[in-house]
Amino acid sequence: MNIQYRPIPENEIDIIFPLLKVINTKTPHDILKERVYEMIKLPHYECVGMFDGEKLIGISGLWYTLRHYVGKSVEPDHVIVDESYRGNGLGNKFFDWIYEYTKKKGCEAIELNTYTGNKKSHKFYYNEGFEIYGFHFVKVMRNDQNFY
Repeated sequence: MNIQYRPIPENEIDIIFPLLKVINTKTPHDILKERVYEMIKLPHYECVGMFDGEKLIGISGLWYTLRHYVGKSVEPDHVIVDESYRGNGLGNKFFDWIYEYTKKKGCEAIELNTYTGNKKSHKFYYNEGFEIYGFHFVKVMRNDQNFY
């Protein structure tokens, strides 16, 4: 394996969709693409990838913010490692890279959300030293009130 990490530029963002669709099964593809295309243009968001040579094997969005209770922070979002690469410690290495990468950008803390039913991710994040600090609530305000 030849593992490398790097930001994914706007003009290459389409490469994330096969992995993103693994964890986002509810959002119709056209809406998913529209949202990602808008997100990648925001100044407080970037997408990073883990590559085996030229093959994308892991992704994470990074949302940068400033919180009154913890300072400048980053939130990894839509984190996934290709299933065929799991169990090799690559998730830990990806997060080690994310920690160093975002520290260099001045981040003082990292916080994230994970779905309540995703027990494997809970174990992973506990092992990475994360603690549960609060609850994440969502209210869909669209007329159909569906989550997608």
